[in-house]
Amino acid sequence: MTRVVRRATVDDVWGIHEIARESWHAAYDDVLGSERVDEVVDDWYAFGDLESSITDTNGRDDAAFLVATNPPMPESGDETDYYGFAHAVPWPEDSSVAFLARLYVEPDSWNDGIGTALLEALEAELSAGFERLRLAVLAANDIGISFYESRGFDRVGTRSSDLGPGFEEHVYETSLSER
Repeated sequence: MTRVVRRATVDDVWGIHEIARESWHAAYDDVLGSERVDEVVDDWYAFGDLESSITDTNGRDDAAFLVATNPPMPESGDETDYYGFAHAVPWPEDSSVAFLARLYVEPDSWNDGIGTALLEALEAELSAGFERLRLAVLAANDIGISFYESRGFDRVGTRSSDLGPGFEEHVYETSLSER
């Protein structure tokens, strides 16, 4: 099936929220527990916050919020199917670095190339304005770590996670100028 990577709109909020929920449950239920995952998703991916994030990136060349969907077919009346999303903003302490705040793919589509397509589209949008792309991934997220390392990201640090005491996240970075 063909998929399209495009800029997100506020009409995509429900699909983005559901991908976040499904992905977090698949990646973190064993680490955080199902109830804690629901709490985090409801907090970090609240509809109003997602709408604000999407609206904030519209028309900017230093930030992007992308979705991977099925191709639009308005004449068919079919609903949009969502497969993944990615969101990047400038790193506040260093204007040469973009921060990949979110990249998630719905679990049934893992290993289908959607994460790679989102990452490549994001890198293409940001490469003119930034030298590097940085991200943080929970140390217990083996799937995410494997994905980023396979795409040339190098671990540059480890820090405490906002999820609470005892949780760490690894910081990864890659050069945008060499891509």
